[in-house]
Amino acid sequence: MTAIYEAATVALGATTTVGAVGAVVLARSRAALAARAEAQAARATSAEDRERVFADELRHLVTARLPAYAQHLVSSHHPVPRLFSAHLAGTENGQLFEAVLGQFSEAVLTQRRRIDNAAWAAVRGTSSQTQSVANRMQDLIDELQRKHDNPELLDTFIGIDELNEQILRQLQKAAIASGSWPGHVREDTQLPDIVTGARSRLHGYARIKVNNHLRAANVGVVGRAAEPIAVACAELMANALENSSDDLPVDVTLMPTDNGSVSIVINDAGTGMTADERARGMSLMSGEKSQVLLLSELGDPPAYGFAAIGRLVADYGFQVSIDLPSPYNGVQAVLSIPASLLVTMDEAKQPVSAIAPLPAPPPPPRSQRRAAPESSPAAADGSDLPQRRPKRLTEPSERRGPQGSEAPLTPQAESPDPEEAGELWSDFEHGFNAATTDSDTEDAT
Repeated sequence: MTAIYEAATVALGATTTVGAVGAVVLARSRAALAARAEAQAARATSAEDRERVFADELRHLVTARLPAYAQHLVSSHHPVPRLFSAHLAGTENGQLFEAVLGQFSEAVLTQRRRIDNAAWAAVRGTSSQTQSVANRMQDLIDELQRKHDNPELLDTFIGIDELNEQILRQLQKAAIASGSWPGHVREDTQLPDIVTGARSRLHGYARIKVNNHLRAANVGVVGRAAEPIAVACAELMANALENSSDDLPVDVTLMPTDNGSVSIVINDAGTGMTADERARGMSLMSGEKSQVLLLSELGDPPAYGFAAIGRLVADYGFQVSIDLPSPYNGVQAVLSIPASLLVTMDEAKQPVSAIAPLPAPPPPPRSQRRAAPESSPAAADGSDLPQRRPKRLTEPSERRGPQGSEAPLTPQAESPDPEEAGELWSDFEHGFNAATTDSDTEDAT
């Protein structure tokens, strides 16, 4: 009996132990299953969150960022929204979304350049062909002006000539902006003639006042750059006329510099330019964008003037600046011609035209300048008031040049020789008497 009892006790203990162990194992298994279930649920929740974030970001890209970026490519003033979910910045998904914008930009710009190249080609072909016809018309107008001397007809021809010049200017700047050459070849030309000719191409040219401050009358521009500088000067003067009232003048000054260059300074009294307009104008005229400029960037209708200047600046090497206001709070445009484009002209073979502004007379030498009186003489009656001294109008050094210039007409010279003066006076009397005798004879007959 005892053996059976002990065996039963051992079996019961073993069963209990096995059951306890099984319970522990089962509990651990259930805990592991629960943990795995929770992990799977968490992963599922995280996946759903990521999917929702991705979907929201994709929706934001399609509905907001891409349209805004398309506008931004047209004008940098249009902002581009950031990522919808800020925590995506720097992640792989965030980089993928940014890559989409980059590829979109490249595709849009490629298509835009292709379309713009076709548009520029159309502008170039049309303007060049029409410019050729207008040049032939100009030759015909010149021939008619030479053949007819009827004043009424001449007035009509002059009006047609002015209109044709304006047509030619519009065609020429469109052709240049599209990559064509100026369409006109010149020889070395006097700089005042270039400025005067550019002035004559504009409607309202009478408002433009040209002042010549060059030190010499034989300053010219090499032939290859003469017409480009004339075109650029005409466009800058046209901008001054268009942005100021019809009753206000535009001042143009030819100014020498000590570094060998010459500047054409154009000042208007218009409304001026905003900082953005000034920056855009400088960008167009710098010549840096001349090869990649899009036609759509010039507005509707396109404004070719600054773009044409930029092409010429890039091709011929002169500089244009509008970064300062004029003395009248308008716009000051400065066209700087380097010494490499200047040439000394032979005045005997190619003098300055009669309508070109003459250079300002040089200032008198220091030895001829009268020193200012140290003190005013007192009045004869002992008063402290200064007395006015009579002007000696017969002094050569005090004679004024044309238009009130302070420079003397002739340098002060020594007194003439009495015998020479007598001979000159005798010759004058002889000529005067002869002319009087001839006149009396003609009246008698």
